[in-house]
Amino acid sequence: MSYICPICQLVLNQSPTKTWSCTNNHQFDTAKEGYVNLLPVQKKKSKDPGDNKEMMLARREFLNKGYYQALSDQVNQLAVCHQPFAKNILDIGCGEGYYSDRLIEQIKQTQVDCQLWGLDISKTAVKYAAKKYPQMQFCVASVFEMPFADNSFDLAIRIYAPSKVEELQRVIKPGGVLITVSPGPKHHFAIKQVIYAEPRLHPHEPLVLEGFEYIKQHSLEYNLELTDVNDIEHLLNMTPYAWKLTQTQKQKMADEGLKCELDFKIEIHRRYE
Repeated sequence: MSYICPICQLVLNQSPTKTWSCTNNHQFDTAKEGYVNLLPVQKKKSKDPGDNKEMMLARREFLNKGYYQALSDQVNQLAVCHQPFAKNILDIGCGEGYYSDRLIEQIKQTQVDCQLWGLDISKTAVKYAAKKYPQMQFCVASVFEMPFADNSFDLAIRIYAPSKVEELQRVIKPGGVLITVSPGPKHHFAIKQVIYAEPRLHPHEPLVLEGFEYIKQHSLEYNLELTDVNDIEHLLNMTPYAWKLTQTQKQKMADEGLKCELDFKIEIHRRYE
């Protein structure tokens, strides 16, 4: 499988010098870390879109401590259950590659001949992912205009990332599986109680996607308790809460520790044949 040109949608081929180009001579260089940037300047909405370095580093440190490993394990188990022989896998909004790496290692236990592509709009995150996980293919690109041919993937995961249903319909094969993760009703509710006078629960309604059969919804709930100041800071900095909490509120959490609910809504979708 190859990338397609983000400008003209023709197939991109890689030269011996690792430059990707199409027959219209649009060219994209492979970075020294191994990823390719397929987000043309004219399609950027800001100079450096996506998560910045601070957010990426916070998420990396937090995830590497294993606080969300239960989520990763659940997603991986469902992937193997619903699509055990996936050959081409896509991580939409892959970030620094934590979920990508754990998923491909799980899939390889049943399907040795498989490959994972990770896509994210954050150059900072993709740069780190490509450097740490050279066995996978990573690109900087928009989730709303994914640089992949039609019907490319047997399996895709989308964890806390936006997407466009038409693009999901296009790149996932008929019969292919999409696993989405979004906040469950009580996710981080204790933090929201600090910020808002009347905090609201996240919606519990199923995410129905046109062109996909809705298979099932799974809930994963457990309590998170943090006492390390750095861990608390990392959690806040990888979420929008960092901008909403006052410095006094953050300091109180650092002094007293942080206890909150983790509530993940995991949904399985299958592309109609």
